[in-house]
Amino acid sequence: MINHEANLKKAIYLSKQSVNNGSSPFGCIIVNKDNQIIGEGYNRVALDNDPTAHGEITAIRNACKNLNTFDLSGCILYTSCEPCPMCLNACKWANISEVYFSADRYDAESIGFRDRVFYDDTSFKLYCIKLKEAVDIMKEWKNNPNRIEY
Repeated sequence: MINHEANLKKAIYLSKQSVNNGSSPFGCIIVNKDNQIIGEGYNRVALDNDPTAHGEITAIRNACKNLNTFDLSGCILYTSCEPCPMCLNACKWANISEVYFSADRYDAESIGFRDRVFYDDTSFKLYCIKLKEAVDIMKEWKNNPNRIEY
């Protein structure tokens, strides 16, 4: 039986390590169906100057490297704080089946993080300039019998 609280405490422990290493308080673990940790990580945004290096993304990258796959079907992600939309979508891309978190977006906001704006923001502008070349390359990939789909 998987002990969700114990796994969350492991993620929280990583968030403490993150703070001790000069980063922000976000940690994450990923376990397989046998409750073995297959990936872990903590926030490295400021350490690596990488705005995508959230704890969840770091743990997903680590798990995929450890398993030599981009498909984490059946795995569970535990994180110290509610994942932002980028991290939630990364979980979807990785086929992670369940996500558990402890603190939420309002807790993050209360210490100065702006995660909540990404759930509510409608000011982002997105433009499409359709070029035939881009679509042609996509069709070329689709017609390649050796393509790797995900």
